[in-house]
Amino acid sequence: MSEQNPSGNIFDWAVLKRLFQFIRPYKFRFYVLVFVILVGAALAPAIPLLIKQTIDGPVSSGDYTGLARMMLIMVGVLVLQSLIQFVNTYLAGWLGQNIIRDIRIQLYQKIIHLRLKFFDDTPIGRLVTRTISDIETLADVFSEGIAAIAGDILQLVLIITVMFYTDWKLSLISLSTIPLMLISTYIFKEKVKKSFNIVRNAVANLNAFVQEHITGMSLVQIFNSEKIEYKKFVAINKEHRDANIKSIMYYSVYYPVAEVIAALGTGLVVWFGAKQMLNSEVSYGTVTAFIMFINIFFRPIRMLADRMNTLQMGIVSTDRIIKLLDSDEYTANDGKYTTHLKGEVDFKDVWFAYNQENYVLKDISFKVNQGETVAFVGATGAGKSSIINLLSRFYEINKGEIRIDGIDIKQYDLKHLREQIGVVLQDVFLFSDTIENNITLGDTSISRENIIEAAKLVGVHDFIMQLPNGYEYNVQERGATLSVGQRQLISFVRAMVQDPKIIVLDEATSSVDTETEELIQNAISLLMKGRTAIVIAHRLSTIQKAHKIIVLDKGQIMEEGNHEELLEKDGFYANLYRMQYKEALV
Repeated sequence: MSEQNPSGNIFDWAVLKRLFQFIRPYKFRFYVLVFVILVGAALAPAIPLLIKQTIDGPVSSGDYTGLARMMLIMVGVLVLQSLIQFVNTYLAGWLGQNIIRDIRIQLYQKIIHLRLKFFDDTPIGRLVTRTISDIETLADVFSEGIAAIAGDILQLVLIITVMFYTDWKLSLISLSTIPLMLISTYIFKEKVKKSFNIVRNAVANLNAFVQEHITGMSLVQIFNSEKIEYKKFVAINKEHRDANIKSIMYYSVYYPVAEVIAALGTGLVVWFGAKQMLNSEVSYGTVTAFIMFINIFFRPIRMLADRMNTLQMGIVSTDRIIKLLDSDEYTANDGKYTTHLKGEVDFKDVWFAYNQENYVLKDISFKVNQGETVAFVGATGAGKSSIINLLSRFYEINKGEIRIDGIDIKQYDLKHLREQIGVVLQDVFLFSDTIENNITLGDTSISRENIIEAAKLVGVHDFIMQLPNGYEYNVQERGATLSVGQRQLISFVRAMVQDPKIIVLDEATSSVDTETEELIQNAISLLMKGRTAIVIAHRLSTIQKAHKIIVLDKGQIMEEGNHEELLEKDGFYANLYRMQYKEALV
């Protein structure tokens, strides 16, 4: 996924158009926000004008009643401005938070439906950045971006209009420093825009590194790589720090420069206004008003630069989010079949490659009849796990056809297909949640009674009840509080409560002790009863009763038959069997 904004343009209309689509459910509130901001902008010149009238009127004439009246009017205007500011801040924040909630939901829904190949190619840390940091940036777009920029521009136009209407000479003097302000603002905007892209990339890299290395912390410690990984982290963190400091430096330079330019404008007004006052060409109230006009005029210019950068950040983040939302890296679900499966599996001339170049499966053909068990054996990388990934359509085949009950698996509804295939993997993943929720995975149609019945059949119910809170026990992240065998047994319960017609076992007993293996073997026998089973195992002793054993090597089928037939052939399988038999004797 590209980390760069292709246009680099604040007004990327295609991206802005998509951004406004997210606003559509809240368009009434958005219009109210725009109206409130515009009203607030229209009131900006009010106080300087009232000050002018007060000084030139009641103050000059000594009219205390008129002075009190003008004070009340100014207090009323200030209260109204404060109320508008409150509504503006609250409504912009409310709008931003609701929109980013909606976008985050859409984005997460998209992510969980992406095919596994996408996750093979995309660091998880970058997806975290998209889902958290990039979406948070959008909240500022609505609170300090689009509507606020429109308000600032209207405020500038109104102030300039009022200033020229009041005194065109003082207006020209006051605005003579605008070119300096515009030049400095443009330079600041461009510099910060570049630094922002660097910061976002640094954040994504930092997230990816931290996520990956915390997940693999056991490996880091096993190989005493703490110092090496620490140095890598320091280097990546330094890049992140330097990128942020560069951005801070631009802000540190710009704001003092802007203040100096504004002060220069004020000084010119005081100098020129004083000369005019001495010549009785302008009133004291007018000069005072212009000093105030300069302050409120340069403030939105300074804010515009910041808000333009906020909008730029939002455009970059929105562009990245849209790319993810528009990604076509998902498994097409055009199938309509939801018929009851019997479990007959048929691979016909299947070719498959993860990277479109190097095939890991080459012309694979085999058939498993309903209720039969087929086992796959072979060296690591032979293509065993790829077969089960293809059966559940986690990946799409390049050539050939996979059928279940004589129907191409692409013609089945994807959800229905996966519901009928129960998978038990060697590396069991448990969420930081209760045992019950890890078994049901949120499926409310599975009752506690069904869970207990399945757990008793597997032989794990007594163990679960010995835990604090039983089925409500939180297993922590990845099931850290349970042993490998315990996690494996829970995965069998998880598969059994789904009542699948096809069961897939991938190295289900390769990482457990003998006692736990016996429990698991009993669970496997129960799970396979009456179901079509596809088994992948390194331990040949666990698959000797399989109806058919298929030997894979470098993505090709080398031999197939039952245990006795393959031993008689004295080929690949027989060699594997003799090697394991020798290991067992040792």
